[in-house]
Amino acid sequence: MTDLKKIKKEAEKEIGSAKDLKELQDVFNQYLGKRGELTQILRSLKDMPKRERIMFGKDANDVKNALTIAFDEKSAGLKAGEARAAEEKEWIDVTAPGKKIAVGHLHPLTLAKRKTMEIFQSMGFAVAEGPDIETEWYNFDALNIPKDHPARDVWDTFYLKDGPLLRTHTSPVQIRYMEKNNPPLRIIAPGTVYRHESTDSSHEFQLYQVEGLMVDKDISVANLKAVVGEFFRRFFEKEVDFRLRPDFFPFVEPGFDISITCLVCGGKGCSVCKETGWLEVAGAGMVHPNVFKAAGLSPEWQGWAFGFGLERLAMLKYRINDIRLFRSSDLRFLNQF
Repeated sequence: MTDLKKIKKEAEKEIGSAKDLKELQDVFNQYLGKRGELTQILRSLKDMPKRERIMFGKDANDVKNALTIAFDEKSAGLKAGEARAAEEKEWIDVTAPGKKIAVGHLHPLTLAKRKTMEIFQSMGFAVAEGPDIETEWYNFDALNIPKDHPARDVWDTFYLKDGPLLRTHTSPVQIRYMEKNNPPLRIIAPGTVYRHESTDSSHEFQLYQVEGLMVDKDISVANLKAVVGEFFRRFFEKEVDFRLRPDFFPFVEPGFDISITCLVCGGKGCSVCKETGWLEVAGAGMVHPNVFKAAGLSPEWQGWAFGFGLERLAMLKYRINDIRLFRSSDLRFLNQF
């Protein structure tokens, strides 16, 4: 009886001081486990005389029941405490603003392309498209480019198997559009072109070009200059100096190159403008009569055309000093936009 009272007292004390479920389980094993102190006493009852076994067994079972109840109450309290702690730790304030998800953004060439399209569309120009893989007829012959012209050489043009080629300019879109549409007309044709040439800070083998074409009965170089000047003013959002210098292109007569003051160096001279202070951004001129004839139009129509290099416009607008950065996939460069 003394041992039972002692076991009950010590067990209740240790149950009350248990700080977590592990400690409580250790106390349970010490007293009520398979080899626990109270378990051993209960197993020894079979060796006692019947009268003593009945009296002592009742007291031992009362102690066991009391300790079992104490264990269950303590266990329930510890589990509730751990649940509250976990809930407080994992609690989420659903009314708090969420974290802003990082999203992508438009490539600088896409920004320049959309701005260019917006400006010309506001001036009445439609947007036309054509295939990247062209025939010699549309890429050269219909544009009055002679058979022996250096541009047809494999050093300048990517030829594909069995005759097709990657277009070297967006000018074939002019022919395709005029074949299906009667003047008067105004179009721009943005698209990718391919040149077999070495790359440097201002040249690439894959470029983005924007073709422009305006055809009507009474069109002159003055119209070309006015439209180009308005485009520059709205694209760069300020007045900029530009010039038209005589140049030769087989599909225009007369022909010009259009240059703009280098906005990267402010006209002082840098690697982009090759220290000249000017950067050529387009070839242009009055459409050659042979081009109208190839497209099935009467040479009595007049019109002008231009081809802008979109990368060069973007370089000037965003002050980028190397054209190769556009397709470098360098996030340090792209994240600036």
